Amino acid sequence: MTHNTDLPDVVPIFPLPGALLLPRARLPLHLFEPRYLAMLDDALKTPQRLIGMIQPNKVPGRSGSGLHTIGCVGRVTQFSETEGGRYMITLAGVSRFRLIEEVEGFTPYRRARVSWAGFERDQGPEEGDTAFDRGAFLQTLSQYFDSQDLQTDWDSLKEADDELLINSLSMLLGFEPEDKQALLEAPCLSTRRETLMTLIEFAMRGGDGEGMLQ
Repeated sequence: MTHNTDLPDVVPIFPLPGALLLPRARLPLHLFEPRYLAMLDDALKTPQRLIGMIQPNKVPGRSGSGLHTIGCVGRVTQFSETEGGRYMITLAGVSRFRLIEEVEGFTPYRRARVSWAGFERDQGPEEGDTAFDRGAFLQTLSQYFDSQDLQTDWDSLKEADDELLINSLSMLLGFEPEDKQALLEAPCLSTRRETLMTLIEFAMRGGDGEGMLQ
């Protein structure tokens, strides 16, 4: 496991709207732009193989970089080349970070100086959620899936640990980027679960989710 003291002060960053990576979760990505292929190549040359996922910030005046201030770094654990020199990779979430400033340089991709302070829990053991009413949650989730005409493997959902269930749904469900950011910034698993439930219930009431949790 990568620990806080092993994490670098500067990381390559991949701004991607709606893409959510959480600690101890896995995010598949398809890389094809030359700058991100260069980013992958450089990351693979380092011992930690880290790439920082961060969302663009659509709200004027909040961030001079045009990015949200909190993202999550992941370690490249799998990669394979596809046709045309494209790559499919998997990032394993390591820790969230706070963006301090962008770093100028000669790379075609963006890099940022970051702080890991306040996110020490991200590199610890899996979180539990003692207040989690799994039965009620799955019932609401079933209603949501019906309303969105979605299918899933319910046996796997029922058997998944609390963190895997909540984080996987947070990453996979089609919420607005600002709402994904709220899920990322949730300080603990129970807060993320409450935020997730709010988003699900809002969607079932017919809300479009635009800017809901800014």
